Amino acid sequence: MTETNPTLDIDIVVPCYNEQDTLAAHVRRLHTFCRATFPQRWRITIADNASTDDTARIADDLAAMLPEVHAVHLPEKGRGRALKAVWGASPARVLVYVDEDLSTDLAALEPLVAPLLSGHSDLAIGTRLAGSSRVVRGGKREFISRSYNLLLRTTMGVSFSDAQCGFKAITRQAAEHVLPLCEDDAWFFDTEMLVLAEHAGLRVHEVPVDWIDDVNSSVDIASTATEDLRGMWRVSRGLATGRIPVAPVYQAIGRQPFTTPHIGILGQVLRFGAIGIASTIAFAVLYALFRPAIGAQTADFLALLVTAVGNTALNRRFTFGVRGRAGAGMHQVQGLVVFGIAWAITSGALVVLHATTPGASHGAEIAVLTGANLLATLVRFVLFKAWVFRARRRPELIRPGTTPAAEATTEVLPVHDDAAQ
Repeated sequence: MTETNPTLDIDIVVPCYNEQDTLAAHVRRLHTFCRATFPQRWRITIADNASTDDTARIADDLAAMLPEVHAVHLPEKGRGRALKAVWGASPARVLVYVDEDLSTDLAALEPLVAPLLSGHSDLAIGTRLAGSSRVVRGGKREFISRSYNLLLRTTMGVSFSDAQCGFKAITRQAAEHVLPLCEDDAWFFDTEMLVLAEHAGLRVHEVPVDWIDDVNSSVDIASTATEDLRGMWRVSRGLATGRIPVAPVYQAIGRQPFTTPHIGILGQVLRFGAIGIASTIAFAVLYALFRPAIGAQTADFLALLVTAVGNTALNRRFTFGVRGRAGAGMHQVQGLVVFGIAWAITSGALVVLHATTPGASHGAEIAVLTGANLLATLVRFVLFKAWVFRARRRPELIRPGTTPAAEATTEVLPVHDDAAQ
């Protein structure tokens, strides 16, 4: 990388791959805008993602001609890889990313960085989904974008509206803590960074933008969507199991006091359903293994007991967001009560099958028990939500310098806001 200035305020990174036809015009346009807009110290960094055309030479020529423009050449492709490399090496107070095609109106750039320069927020994103945003794009892309962001909010407990707009900024302090946790090197990087930041209690500022779709975009929608879904599963699993350590980020720079992002009912249903499917498969496998040696009813009991313990533990952490060991024993006891109800359902199904079909095969037993176990899973979800992991009434958090109202000394907080978090 070329020389750096330790007093740099804003570093605007433009990742590019094979953009020889548009790079010069777009960087000049961005450069002209920044010179007319920002009184702070700024620079533009072109991050060449292993281009195979003339992009690298054009980037170097721009850096030689324009004093505020720098060029970085990366040996491998990947937008996430480029941003992690350039942002990680930058001394700027605020790190920005814009798409090379400049689909987003640059008028939103100043309000994007302002709350970060002032210390009000930790990240800022452009959103095409706000009511005041003006967006020109096809119906297919609009549907995919809205569906993706709805899925994010319902399954991952986040509140930002647009994860994919190529118009984002982050403070250097936040980047130093969050970027090492981001594993994706491609298109999912944006989403991963935002999800981890919000779960770590950082403040995300949104700026409505005007945006015109780039009709020449080379992004493979189907492939990108598949990778995004895989990334969502990986990050969800990492947060649920504690493999991704967001707690230290919260302790270092999180906005306190902070409530863990709430997972909505649809998100809980989807997560519970995924665990339920896995439990049902595990139940069927265990029953098939136990049945020849110990009989139908005993095999049903043991298979259901083993899967019930694992089901309760997974749902406690993954579906209902309960962290720490506090209350874990009581939750398992309550889970065993729920198990008893589920066992009654599956055992009753076996009794009915044997009464109506005395010579039923093992395959028929497994089929009937699988259906009964699915019904038991539905009952388990209702009981988990309404009883085992229900929200409890807690004393109100009194912040320094405030006086609680005499009539309102309690508020309902989710059970997963325990100090054991």
